[in-house]
Amino acid sequence: MIEASEHFYHDDPNHGPRDVATRLRNVNYYFLGNGLIQAALQHAPEGDGTLAGLLVMNPDRLRQKRAALTMDAQTGLAATGLRLRVGTETHEPRAAACTVRWVKPAAVPTVAVAWTAPGCRIEERYCCPDLAHARVLRQVVVRNTTGRRLTLEVFTGVKRQTLRRRVVLPPRGRWQGLISYTLEAKADRVRAAWARRGAVAPEAKAFWGGLTQVRFGDARLDHFFAAARAQLPTAVSRIGCVDGSIWQYNHEWLRDQSVVALALTMLGATGPAKTMFTRLLDKFVTSEGDTLDSSVKRDPAEVELDQNGYLLCTLKDYALWTGDLDLVRAQWAKVTAVAEFPLQPIFRHQPSGLLMNCREFWERHAIHGIQPGMELSYQLWVSEGLAAAAVLARLTGHGAQAGRWDAESARLRRAMLSDPRFKMHDHRGFIKRRAPDGRVQETITANPACGLPGGARLMLPGPHRLNPDASAALPMAFGTVAPDSPVARRTFRSLEQLWNQAGNGGGYGRYHMTSEPDSPGGWPFASLFVARAAVEAGDDAKVRRILHWLDTVPGAQAGTWFEFYGERIAPPMPQVGIVVWNWAELVVLYVQHILGVQPGENGVRVRPRLLAGLPTADATFTIRGRRRRLQVTRQGRGGKLSVALRGAVATKPGEWCLGY
Repeated sequence: MIEASEHFYHDDPNHGPRDVATRLRNVNYYFLGNGLIQAALQHAPEGDGTLAGLLVMNPDRLRQKRAALTMDAQTGLAATGLRLRVGTETHEPRAAACTVRWVKPAAVPTVAVAWTAPGCRIEERYCCPDLAHARVLRQVVVRNTTGRRLTLEVFTGVKRQTLRRRVVLPPRGRWQGLISYTLEAKADRVRAAWARRGAVAPEAKAFWGGLTQVRFGDARLDHFFAAARAQLPTAVSRIGCVDGSIWQYNHEWLRDQSVVALALTMLGATGPAKTMFTRLLDKFVTSEGDTLDSSVKRDPAEVELDQNGYLLCTLKDYALWTGDLDLVRAQWAKVTAVAEFPLQPIFRHQPSGLLMNCREFWERHAIHGIQPGMELSYQLWVSEGLAAAAVLARLTGHGAQAGRWDAESARLRRAMLSDPRFKMHDHRGFIKRRAPDGRVQETITANPACGLPGGARLMLPGPHRLNPDASAALPMAFGTVAPDSPVARRTFRSLEQLWNQAGNGGGYGRYHMTSEPDSPGGWPFASLFVARAAVEAGDDAKVRRILHWLDTVPGAQAGTWFEFYGERIAPPMPQVGIVVWNWAELVVLYVQHILGVQPGENGVRVRPRLLAGLPTADATFTIRGRRRRLQVTRQGRGGKLSVALRGAVATKPGEWCLGY
């Protein structure tokens, strides 16, 4: 049985230098990397951490922020900052005169730090200039703004290592220096050194330049996509390793990695996507088809069954986007095992045919009061996953299995939507769980010995409500039910209870905060579930509200979001980290829902859903090795959409088909 202690570890942000805290006030982290090295430029403008500090990590070794290879146990990231010494005076960036931004355009993702000192303007630029070396390059440019000669010393470093340069600047002169930060993986350290060359390698230019591009002419939407495009690939190590939440969990989830691999596929980073899918099937799926979460194999009562379905859905989409069926053929035994695993009698609720156990989508379990029952997301994702497996079976010549999985998918979907007693919805729309006797599971009560902190909402006097739950938006996002159907409309109304529950500015919570074993607040990827469903329903105001909220929280400037926004009980809960899933959800929202690019068995369906106020969309993407440009234009204010895509044919109003 899972113990509550699995969710705890004592990483107290009050111990050690201030930089070990992840959630500094108004902090932004700009992530860089190439699969061999991962870095983050920290901008902490409120004075509770190094203003512009460099974190360097080994992407194959998942660790807390305090274990970053540039983090000194006493001084934090202070040594990584740049300082200028003129005579007896030393100058460093000041919050009021320092800006940090993404450089646009740039051949590879690049972050710029600009600041001033008396008589000088300084700009630092960070990037990973190639794909072959575990190296971050820092370009430093100092400009003399005076009419006299300046002699100064430039210095920075890593931990106890210091790099210095004496610089003589003529009047209005300029000096440039290059510093490389090289990860020495075997020694588990970073070496900083002055460098001579800083040219971007052609293969790095080709990789980043070949990724999907999306432009709407809307500053917020364009910034979010560009930030996700720049940072999602940096979170994936060369072997396909991804932390569920950087610096927070130091574990991996098959579900999270499946959606990351899907988003990489949509971005055109098909090499890293294939590496991830291969690794997931090899190492995160047992021969029986069981899947790992938190890097752990579970008892059947505590298996996250949605993972099986989501892996199959994303693997199918990878195959349709790329045309690469060799991966599926080579892994057919595992694909079969993943599809068959949830169909075992141990999970089957005999009266309805629905799937049942003691784990819920957000990972609460028996210790939190989750009783045996049927979870909506398990029915949904397994049903969709079986249908996806049937597509893969048809494409690879396994006709009998395709028929079986299509039939099982339809049976599960019928029970979920239509069973007179056990269907997964009622007068409120979709509900979260039903008990084996058909009653809706409305509340939970934690085991008194669970060990949760006393301040957790779940430990306060009840009732502790399970409904509504943000996962109820997924049937509309997936197209399992029509987004304008009565059950969908009721669900959308019910989900509004989750908006800004904690009264701290907005965002949808995961579920009713009274059943929260941790801390209530707005969750970006839960909010993006709702945004994806709202796009399908044509509720543009709701989508805009969610994107506006994401633009108001710490991290928006970098386009890098924490797992949630609210008060954190840390310790015993781990510090909140940067959730990679957020970037993946944004990519899926833009490509699959707003642009409406949806590959199928026989061709690509294009069904754009431009938000109100967006007159055009211009996107370039790669499908089956061919670069395509999609232009969507609105004809007049609120008018019909037209599509320009070479080879696409209109099939019905608002929908086009592009043959393979």
